Amino acid sequence: MSASFPNMIWWLTTACFLCGLRCPEAAGQVVYPESEWVQAQPRELGLNLKDLERAREYAMSAGGSGMITRSGVVVKRWGDQRRKYDLKSTSKSIGVTALGLAIDDGKIGLDDQARLHQPELGVPPAENMNAGWIDQISIRDLANQSAGFEKPGGYGKLLFQPGSRWHYSDGGPNWLAECVTLAMGKDIETLMFERVLRPIGITPDDLHWRTHQYRPAKIGTLRRCEFGSGVHANVDAMARIGLLYLRRGNWKGKQILSESFVDSVSHPEPAISDLDEWVEEHGDASSHYGLLWWNNADGTLKEI
Repeated sequence: MSASFPNMIWWLTTACFLCGLRCPEAAGQVVYPESEWVQAQPRELGLNLKDLERAREYAMSAGGSGMITRSGVVVKRWGDQRRKYDLKSTSKSIGVTALGLAIDDGKIGLDDQARLHQPELGVPPAENMNAGWIDQISIRDLANQSAGFEKPGGYGKLLFQPGSRWHYSDGGPNWLAECVTLAMGKDIETLMFERVLRPIGITPDDLHWRTHQYRPAKIGTLRRCEFGSGVHANVDAMARIGLLYLRRGNWKGKQILSESFVDSVSHPEPAISDLDEWVEEHGDASSHYGLLWWNNADGTLKEI
């Protein structure tokens, strides 16, 4: 995996698009990694060796590292498995897990007014106050990219009325990260390690958030962490998070995330499915986006 290919590797890990007919789950076995993953030959799981090799070659066209898992078992690896990479926007899908915790704890609701959780939402810049839209922004708008903030992850302008368009942004998700931080009273990295990452076998050697590059380092006494970008992780960590979502939030019998939240990120968000894009560059993106996750729930990618 390289910095330019993290989303593709994330997709390989979570989609299981090289499915065969035989797998441990089909036989009633549920496999989870311990400190190390169980490994198997692709043919043991009925996987197509040529397709696996094509996937590896495609990934290796950008260099880096990767791994492909099937039903909690590793079937192919390449590169340095422990090297951490700058994951760019894959950070959104990892970070939004913290929103799931806040929802499960009853600290945040998707349809809450975002300013109830972050009173400074949208300002700076001061001009955002003039539009009269800030109080209309909901947590859901921030999570499904319909809040209206421009692309950069700092203090950006509002481009349109919340809920009226779809626009891929780092600024909106970064405001969402602040809402979650303040609602939970903990910085995102601490919260995630306590509730999600350590329980599924991820350590700070595998994953960390960088210092916020676009806003001050702290909100009061709490550290700011980004959702728009900022996570550095190795492929082992990404595979574990992907498996947690594939197992609908359950890890070895413990429900770490609610099934309802996992379902909500894995399907197109009804509130945005018919929205026009502010900038036509993502190809009917609003029909393939959940809560900071891209998805293929409608089978547009036919080979999945």
